[in-house]
Amino acid sequence: MNERQPVRVRDVMKTDFDMVDGLTTVADALRAMRHVETKCLLVNKRHEDDEYGIVLLSDIARKVLAVDRAPERVNVYEIMSKPVVTVDPLMDIRYCARLFDRFGLSRAPVLENRTLVGIVSYTDMVLKGLCRQL
Repeated sequence: MNERQPVRVRDVMKTDFDMVDGLTTVADALRAMRHVETKCLLVNKRHEDDEYGIVLLSDIARKVLAVDRAPERVNVYEIMSKPVVTVDPLMDIRYCARLFDRFGLSRAPVLENRTLVGIVSYTDMVLKGLCRQL
């Protein structure tokens, strides 16, 4: 029987991501987005004992746009999720997909030794991981 090598989160994650400070306004955060495929903004820690946060574009749509709040007057920390569920870069993508399903996630930061090294999504796992095995 031929054993397949597992595909790891490290193999499929994106290493380019947009990081903002929690005090940044939503308007400034959107203007500062550098990556075309960005679907979320990661929120940096305020200090060593803090945790990372995340703001999905859908959060901005629901919590700012849909309720007619001015993006210039809303800070990222007001709408972010924190703490955020993170994954290890050595995790098998099959388990990562199960984790996403169990907690209703679409993407998650990848942490190695408490340092942010990337972000992974269902799309990354399917297109870069599963398709690679076919």
